[in-house]
Amino acid sequence: MTASSGVQAALAGIDYPDGDAAQAARLRQDELTKPAGALGVLEELSIWACGVQGQCPPHAFERARVVVFAGDHGITAAGVSAYPAEVTAQMVANIAAGGAAVNVLARAAGAGVRVLDLSVAVDTDPAASKFKVRRSSGRIDREDALAIDEAERALAAGVAIADEEIDSGAQLLIAGDLGIGNTTPASVLVSVLTGVEPIKVVGRGTGIDDAGWIRKCAAIRDARRRAWPHREDLVRLLAAAGGADLAAMAGFLLQAAHRRTPVLLDGLVVSAAALAAQLGNPRVVHWLQAAHLSAEPAHELALKRLELTPILRLGMRLGEGTGALVALPVLRAGVLSLAEMATFAEAAVATRQPGPLE
Repeated sequence: MTASSGVQAALAGIDYPDGDAAQAARLRQDELTKPAGALGVLEELSIWACGVQGQCPPHAFERARVVVFAGDHGITAAGVSAYPAEVTAQMVANIAAGGAAVNVLARAAGAGVRVLDLSVAVDTDPAASKFKVRRSSGRIDREDALAIDEAERALAAGVAIADEEIDSGAQLLIAGDLGIGNTTPASVLVSVLTGVEPIKVVGRGTGIDDAGWIRKCAAIRDARRRAWPHREDLVRLLAAAGGADLAAMAGFLLQAAHRRTPVLLDGLVVSAAALAAQLGNPRVVHWLQAAHLSAEPAHELALKRLELTPILRLGMRLGEGTGALVALPVLRAGVLSLAEMATFAEAAVATRQPGPLE
């Protein structure tokens, strides 16, 4: 199968999760030794898990895998970030060495981590740059982020990366982002795909000051104007206003859904890629779970359009997959509560009495 045919298969071949398994989970929740709905969000997570796994009771997500998609963005030349572009390559090395926040949280959650350079501005270790599309991306307020063929290659890379992880045994995938300036193209995608005016999507990113925020507003405004005509064309939109990292994430999410493998979304950048994937095939959303709500205003707008409710609200905005890793134990708790809790019949516990309560 060629890369292009792989992308087409991912775009066209996404099914819904197993509705019968999800319904069985709802019925089982009513039989467990607790008042109906007493475990709140954990119950909804367990029902989702049964649907995406196609079985009830569900099994624990023991093999979770984080893939961090790294890329630099030409828009940093507009002064939209508090950190220099050199940090991206340095952080690729830091993650590969196990010293970043994502590594610490992954160890705590029992998940694996892989970092990949899709468009870092300099050369990185060959192990990280296997799928590299180009160095950095275009300055999106003035030019396209990618050529059309580069956007297609990045989507295909995401498909191939998902295949590698799933074929290696991953039961749950987490997409993470890494790149100075990447919240700017992500915010542009959110603005275009939700129809919200640019000023409402602009956040502080890495911690920019007021002057930086004004520059970021202008950059997003100009990039959105360039991208708007392509709002219904996945490849052209990603070429105009995305980047190889964002395009690869979109391909990754589409292929995970095609392969019936659930994904835990992290923050703004990954959620923007999910919006792009939704443009490619709306059914992708049923295979996604929102891990948390970040401090970026565009993130909440993206989740509303995706119709996903975040598990956690901790004010995190680091990226790398860190928010998803913090939410992973909560998801696992929901799964285990459904799988291992005794039913009323098994525990010989009386059920709720019929009739009105006094």
